[in-house]
Amino acid sequence: MKRISSQNENFHSVSPFLVQKGINSSIGDVKSIRKLRSGDLLIEVSSRKQAQQIVKLNALSTLPVTVGAHSTLNSSKGVVTCGELFFTPTEEIAEDFKCQGVTHVRRIKIRREGKLLDTKHLVLTFHSPKLPQSIKAGYMNLAVKPYIPNPLRCFKCQRFGHSKLACRGTLACADGEKNHDSLQCTALSARIVKKPYLYSRSCPSWQFEKKK
Repeated sequence: MKRISSQNENFHSVSPFLVQKGINSSIGDVKSIRKLRSGDLLIEVSSRKQAQQIVKLNALSTLPVTVGAHSTLNSSKGVVTCGELFFTPTEEIAEDFKCQGVTHVRRIKIRREGKLLDTKHLVLTFHSPKLPQSIKAGYMNLAVKPYIPNPLRCFKCQRFGHSKLACRGTLACADGEKNHDSLQCTALSARIVKKPYLYSRSCPSWQFEKKK
């Protein structure tokens, strides 16, 4: 829930009592209400009826608001493997899966000898926070496994869990050396075999983050 204001006001300056009373009087008791860092409200409803009611709200008590579904918390991602769909365009696959709650299809690619190659693995985005165990592809029943993205690595300090924009660490290269980035690193270009780069899938730190 976002507050509509010509002065860019948000819920940081709004009484939590007013918010709670406004929600209760509009749609009843909800599971949870949480204020985000942006000042918007993240509201978890208790039923489909409440979800239908809350998106129609244009005011909370006397405050003009706009309500929309959260972009990621109301969806889930899973991976299916199907060699029979290798030559089928992802747009066509998405259209055929649409009736089963799929909103987007992306084919996983791998890099070999400098070339980006397609695989038989597909990442499906479902319009539901609960991932199905399987999905029908014509006459075939495909198992759906949870999608685990690669670890987020900072290209400034080379640590995992945050991006370069949010980094407060010290500049480092992928070899672990400090005070310079990877493009300026002579050790990376000169060495033959030493230890895995921090971005390498054989790096113990990368493997640990992937399993978390």
